[in-house]
Amino acid sequence: MIAYLSTNLWTLWTIIAVLCLIIELGSGDFFVTCFAIGALCALVATLAGLPLWVQVLVFALCSVASIIFIRPSLLKRIHNRAERPSNADALIGRKGLVIETIAPDGSGYVKIDGDEWKAVSVTGETIAKGETVEVTGRESIIVKVKR
Repeated sequence: MIAYLSTNLWTLWTIIAVLCLIIELGSGDFFVTCFAIGALCALVATLAGLPLWVQVLVFALCSVASIIFIRPSLLKRIHNRAERPSNADALIGRKGLVIETIAPDGSGYVKIDGDEWKAVSVTGETIAKGETVEVTGRESIIVKVKR
């Protein structure tokens, strides 16, 4: 097996690249992907007939260059999505149905997308059960609503 790999180094570099990509599936930070890119560059050097020490040098240089130049752009593309509100902040601007009357100086309950939320009126008026309201803000787990 060792004699085969020493005469067919392209197989070794292919195995290294595939193993790096498999390991990357578990991490997701594109660090190991840079070593797979380095192994693919070394594979090209092998096919060009360059000696082993040059292949190792190509692997090292291409891996480092990938970490410096390619990884940041990959991370930026994957993780730089438009910021979207989540959890309770996503309720702002949504419509809901009053399921318990909201008193002027008290609170009631509204149903938004199947979830019940304690609500207060921002206008200070009574909002009767069955009316549709819009969420204008929130304080902790209490939503502020208006007609």
